Amino acid sequence: MSRAGRPSPASRPSSISASGLRTERLLLRPWRAEDRKPFAALNADPQVMEYFPSTLTRSDSDALAARIDSDMQWLGYGLWAVEIADEAPFIGFVGLSATEADMPFPHAIEIGWRLARAYWGRGLASEAARAALAFGFDELELDEIVSLTAVSNARSRRVMERLGMRHDSAEDFTHPDLPAEHPLAPHVLYRLAAHARR
Repeated sequence: MSRAGRPSPASRPSSISASGLRTERLLLRPWRAEDRKPFAALNADPQVMEYFPSTLTRSDSDALAARIDSDMQWLGYGLWAVEIADEAPFIGFVGLSATEADMPFPHAIEIGWRLARAYWGRGLASEAARAALAFGFDELELDEIVSLTAVSNARSRRVMERLGMRHDSAEDFTHPDLPAEHPLAPHVLYRLAAHARR
């Protein structure tokens, strides 16, 4: 494969294997049964879920974890569980998933993240996301990866911008799963093309 704008070695995961993706501080790996309790805790945190319609119950959180795990087993990639080596066995997820069919833009692969609040502000989402992007472009040979969030989610938008993703206000949209008058309905779409990688 030959593409312009290939990343520097520092922006790639240091290794890709069946166990997941490794970075300087993190392991992005398949899910384990013991991840479900801390995952439920972060999904019940109102600050973590500020830009989602609601927090999740334990049963809803477990069902989401099961769907993520099933998708990863089927595809070999997805929303990886993230751990910090020698510090924390589970801090949330980062990875790739297909956008919903009812979105007002063509089907795409989306990068997303959700980390426990105790691990915010350390650059961990950006570090893990760079590894996931490298996997998407180098291993899956994707031409483009997108990300989307509520207009008001400045924190996630900053991560998207640090990753080199670009926003065009002409592509702003109302999320189809929310009433038009809902405060979280206005959404932004960010894009990163393979040839535009930093």
